[in-house]
Amino acid sequence: MAMNKYIVHTNYITTFTDFLLNIKNYFSVSSETIHKARNELKIIHHNDLDTVVKSFKVPHLLNRIIYTFFRDSKAKKSYEHSLKIVPYTPNPIGYIEFYKTSLLSESYFVSEKFNYDFTIREPLLEANFKDRNEVFKAFARFTLELHNANIFHNDYSPGNILIKKENDLYSFKIVDINRMKFFELDENTRAKSFSKLWASDEILTIITTEYISYYPCSENFIEQVLYYSKKNKKIKNFKKRLKGKPIND
Repeated sequence: MAMNKYIVHTNYITTFTDFLLNIKNYFSVSSETIHKARNELKIIHHNDLDTVVKSFKVPHLLNRIIYTFFRDSKAKKSYEHSLKIVPYTPNPIGYIEFYKTSLLSESYFVSEKFNYDFTIREPLLEANFKDRNEVFKAFARFTLELHNANIFHNDYSPGNILIKKENDLYSFKIVDINRMKFFELDENTRAKSFSKLWASDEILTIITTEYISYYPCSENFIEQVLYYSKKNKKIKNFKKRLKGKPIND
């Protein structure tokens, strides 16, 4: 017998409860896919609001058992983490889990759509990106704000950092937050958090120079950041070689 578990944020109970309960139908008819890999994200308009719906698939039996009895689902963690960091992520609406034969089969997380202008990927890759260095400096200050709030994004990568420019100021939001951790970050962990940006040494130096202008740390902090970045690149490229894929610098 199929069943479900769900939570709708109090701000959206009257407008989104039915939406969440019927999310499979809404998701299947929507053609606005913005990302599709292991999981799929779609933009769905409902009650005059654009939402982003993330569908998590749990296909393997072992994972179904783990997420049913031993761990919270990724959808639930995404929702609960977003409640802790509301200023830094799109507004959460709710999540729902579907069960078959008493095991988790599918789950969905719904949030408001953040109308960003670009991700950090564009200035990282485009040498002529407008006000590029100012974006990097604003990003450094945002990252410091996250760190000082005891927030560690375990996948702090370019596609998960959304940016909107308003009146010459940059506002940032982070997504893909189900693996986020909350603890007091030491200097070493702060340095590690930049490693998945896949940025050049030059760009990382710009970012970390701005970072340390607001945060007292040891003299070799920039060297630590560069070390962890190179280490991450080396590991990723090694895995690509094993799979016969082209490597990146």
